[in-house]
Amino acid sequence: EIRRKSRLLIGVSIFCGTLQHLVAHLNVPPPPQQQAILLVGATIHPVSRTPITNGQIIFEGGRITGIGKTVLRPVGTLKIDLNGKHIYPGLIASNSVIGLTEIDQVRATRDVAEPGPNNPNLRTEVAVNPDSELFPATRANGVLVVHTIPGTEGGKGLIAGTSAVLRLEGWTYEDMVVKAPVGLHIYWPNHTKRGNWARRAPYNPDEPEKHPERMVKVLEETFDTVRNYWNAKRVNAPDWVVDLKWESMIPVLNKSLPVFIHANESAQILEALHWAGKEDIDIVIVGGRDAWRVAGLLKERDVPVILSPVQALPLRRWEPADTSLTNPARLAEAGVLFAIANSGTTFDAAMERNLPYQAAAAVAHGLPADEALRAITLNAAKILRVDDRLGSLEIGKDATFFITDGDPFDVRTNVEMAFIDGRQIDLATRQSRLYEKYRRKYEEPVAGE
Repeated sequence: EIRRKSRLLIGVSIFCGTLQHLVAHLNVPPPPQQQAILLVGATIHPVSRTPITNGQIIFEGGRITGIGKTVLRPVGTLKIDLNGKHIYPGLIASNSVIGLTEIDQVRATRDVAEPGPNNPNLRTEVAVNPDSELFPATRANGVLVVHTIPGTEGGKGLIAGTSAVLRLEGWTYEDMVVKAPVGLHIYWPNHTKRGNWARRAPYNPDEPEKHPERMVKVLEETFDTVRNYWNAKRVNAPDWVVDLKWESMIPVLNKSLPVFIHANESAQILEALHWAGKEDIDIVIVGGRDAWRVAGLLKERDVPVILSPVQALPLRRWEPADTSLTNPARLAEAGVLFAIANSGTTFDAAMERNLPYQAAAAVAHGLPADEALRAITLNAAKILRVDDRLGSLEIGKDATFFITDGDPFDVRTNVEMAFIDGRQIDLATRQSRLYEKYRRKYEEPVAGE
């Protein structure tokens, strides 16, 4: 009898827990766009050209089919008047682990990295949780697309795997993927963190981060191995055997896939540039806190940068307090292609919604506002090689944009509507539902009064 009652209680608990989850998460992905929609009266910010006041934009089947002062309106089009509002392309978080983590302090909710220094065959998109509560909170502020990246385990990793560009809605990760893989991620060793004791100590494979020279050597040996593997495959060598790790790196060698090198200090960036030139591969610098120091070389080599983040303290005690904040303006002046992102840590995954304020901080320190907007839209799309679909409002591109009552760089601005591939997205979040719940509670009369 005790066992029967215990099983009953467990069953009731599971049912109540499931019901609570369903009630808490009502952001159901909408079906594909069924009807052409025309938005009129708003100021449209295409990013790729000057804003269109009192403009019109029409989209059908998830794609933009017309944009300008006036557009053709097919029969049966739904017209929405947005007088006084603003339309922006969906913001792109170009360095994030959102979808791979939920609660930073709960280990079971983090699936960001795998142990071991070399994991090139790992794919981030297959580990994404489509039901993450972080997605609604992020897209509620206009961030509709993310570049989800692999991390490293305890700073001991080197080649972390491949990343993916995701739209922030969908039943499964397959629904969410815009492009995968986007690039191979390498975390460049930091030479300045070692001390004299590390130089003298023998190499310990369990603490590779203390021996950056050895890690660089491992990287070079890995690429030599991949190149030999690729050559053997091309000539159909008799001893050639399929290796999934090396197969995943062949697109890097034939330049169909770039390498995202995570490096902040100028010494790291210079070493990575030299290595990339020797290997003849395309790279993107991620982090780039010292990118302003080598801006001329980055421009010369045509290497883009994902600045991550802008709102940060200087790397060195003697540097001006605004060093990171002026970094974007300096890169813009040098003509370097760059995007602005958050830090890409598990801690910042819950704050990807603050992406526009990273860009706003750069505006306050010399970066033109239109360049700041490009840094979180079209520039990010170009670096991620999805600018044929995202990053600006143009005919033929995905109808992924949001509507506001003001400037998205202003914290007082509200996002009132959002569309992803032409589908209107529910902007409710766990926070907004709790707000409504308790607002109504205190509006009701108290019993006995």
